[in-house]
Amino acid sequence: GEQQMDRRLEGQVAVITGGASGIGAATAEKLVAHGAHVVLGDIQEDRLASFVESLHGQAIGLRCDVTREEDVKGLIDAAVEAHGRIDVMFNNAGIVGAIGPMDTTPTDEWKFTLDILLNGVFYGMKHASGHMKRAGRGSIISMSSTAGVMGGLGPHAYAAAKHAVVGLTKNLAGEACAFGVRVNCLAPGLIATPLAAAATVGDPDGVEQAIPTFAELSPLPGRAGMPEDVANAVLWLASDESGYVNGQTIAIDAGITTGSKPGDPNFADYQPIMREAGKSGL
Repeated sequence: GEQQMDRRLEGQVAVITGGASGIGAATAEKLVAHGAHVVLGDIQEDRLASFVESLHGQAIGLRCDVTREEDVKGLIDAAVEAHGRIDVMFNNAGIVGAIGPMDTTPTDEWKFTLDILLNGVFYGMKHASGHMKRAGRGSIISMSSTAGVMGGLGPHAYAAAKHAVVGLTKNLAGEACAFGVRVNCLAPGLIATPLAAAATVGDPDGVEQAIPTFAELSPLPGRAGMPEDVANAVLWLASDESGYVNGQTIAIDAGITTGSKPGDPNFADYQPIMREAGKSGL
């Protein structure tokens, strides 16, 4: 008969914030295809409802505003109530947030951005880690960014929050490891999502049209970063295949954070060695 895909998360339970679109939705589809039950939170209620319907009974969707601790706790509690366990927590929900020079950044915008991108991750880590420590297993995965490991790749509040996610990930990894729980985060570059399309071409619904732009900016010729690239990393971190990986930040960025550039002139055609005072040749 038809060959069944190796289902790497059979019977496991995953909670995803920001699960209605972009990376969260792509990840939900991937985890469901691998046998997981997913519990999705989002503030985009209509979008969430129709997406959950498309997952044919493998998903539950709940309104979840990650700035409200009770919403995040409620999402995790719903997963445990429905399925008796939580194996995977993906703290994914995010916005671009406050934009512009620091001296013109309104403090309320700064605080709101950190509330979503940092406090929202803290709430997810806090409430998932308790269940997972008691169970003696689990994988917590959070969304950082290339802007969380290098300067100049995002707005100020975004960069601060994403750096903080890297720090929280390392610290919780150090606590939770004693209970068999692993904690890691992801640092995607430009990925073809509504968030990136809004930031790049000014239209969250312009993802398809924006893909050529993303591909041009990529060090890998013609290869834009896609939501599935991040979903594949979540799948790996959720599964036992990554069972010895803890406290890590995995960049999914075609090498940008390590210095790869599109069409880098340093690697053009061979020329004789350059020596002191402009002399060439050995």
